[in-house]
Amino acid sequence: MVRILVADDHAVLRSGLRLMLEREADFEVAGEATTAEEAISAAAHGDLDLVILDIEMPGMGGLAGAGQLRAAHPDLGILVLSMHGEADDVRRAFAAGASGYVLKTAADEQLVQAVRAVAAGERYLHPALGAVLAQPDGPRGPVDELSPREREVLRLLALGYTNQEIAEMLVVSVRTVESHRAHVMTKLRAGSRAAMVRHALAASLLDDERDSARA
Repeated sequence: MVRILVADDHAVLRSGLRLMLEREADFEVAGEATTAEEAISAAAHGDLDLVILDIEMPGMGGLAGAGQLRAAHPDLGILVLSMHGEADDVRRAFAAGASGYVLKTAADEQLVQAVRAVAAGERYLHPALGAVLAQPDGPRGPVDELSPREREVLRLLALGYTNQEIAEMLVVSVRTVESHRAHVMTKLRAGSRAAMVRHALAASLLDDERDSARA
């Protein structure tokens, strides 16, 4: 029996994962967590084989959580589940201690395959990400140092949305948006919204909106 902890801050996604995983006779969802901190605590007090860990969660986040879980439990399977398929995100996840990386758009059978591989001590990478990792790295700019969620907050700020509007669009709290905004300003050394807009334009974050407007 593979005992699994599902760590994601969205209750609907956790419920869906539980239902899907427990259809497998040899899978048991032993618990749920809404933050990496909760996942670390559960791993310390429970007999777990594998943690499914979202990258973007409140608090320390999934990558830092993966690092702490790996350090404390070398044999624990850590399967990262993410909306983001950029090469840097995948590399950072494996560097932090993840055993596998799956996109949230994966089919049920792909996630089951990933769980079985990681539980068996193997490394698993979502098939769609192989080509992404094979691409050569291009020149990096300040925006490349932002996390996927920070880049999204930067893009929305550059489009003129308020913190409240961004919170509603991303289904997070206003405080979380404010925290991301502060991190963005610090990393970019941007002291104003205008400066952040310039960074967003330089990184082509608004190109999709321009294309949509022309269409």
